Amino acid sequence: MRPSYPLPPSAEKKLTQLLEQAATKADYRRVLCVWLRVALGMSAAEIATALGWSLGTVHNLHSQYLHAGTSILVGSGRGGRRRELLTLAEEETLLAELVARAEQGDITEASAVRAALEQQAGQVVAKSTVYRLLERHGWRKLVPRPFHPDTSLDAQEAFKKSSGVWCAPRLPVKQSAASACG
Repeated sequence: MRPSYPLPPSAEKKLTQLLEQAATKADYRRVLCVWLRVALGMSAAEIATALGWSLGTVHNLHSQYLHAGTSILVGSGRGGRRRELLTLAEEETLLAELVARAEQGDITEASAVRAALEQQAGQVVAKSTVYRLLERHGWRKLVPRPFHPDTSLDAQEAFKKSSGVWCAPRLPVKQSAASACG
């Protein structure tokens, strides 16, 4: 096991002040992770056990602190679109062209959106990325209702006659309904 890099001597005073100023639980725990090493001389394994973190998380935070200082300890929450292909504004302009076509009555297929996105992003894009993009901008999927290509009335009547289901013809209202279909 390699020895850990020493922290600057002024770090304890700064970290004590940051512990008092921490606004969120996450900020407090990040500052506490480094403070335990500086003030109490705890090892990374002991800090990980005390905070309920993994050993790798503690090592990563200590390394980030050594490289960037106290700026990474407070207010560095996760969130946002870290792996975005396009910004939201770029996505809107991409979809604006397709909206113009859709307003004229054309059906916009996901494959067309995918091709346009791949061209603008300059890389291959998965189908799920396209569906998330469309959902993010309020588009919804329309599935046309299926219909039989042979919709003529003559073909439908012929199908009914040859379907194999037999039922007596409709009886006039005056006769008993019990003898109709059984």
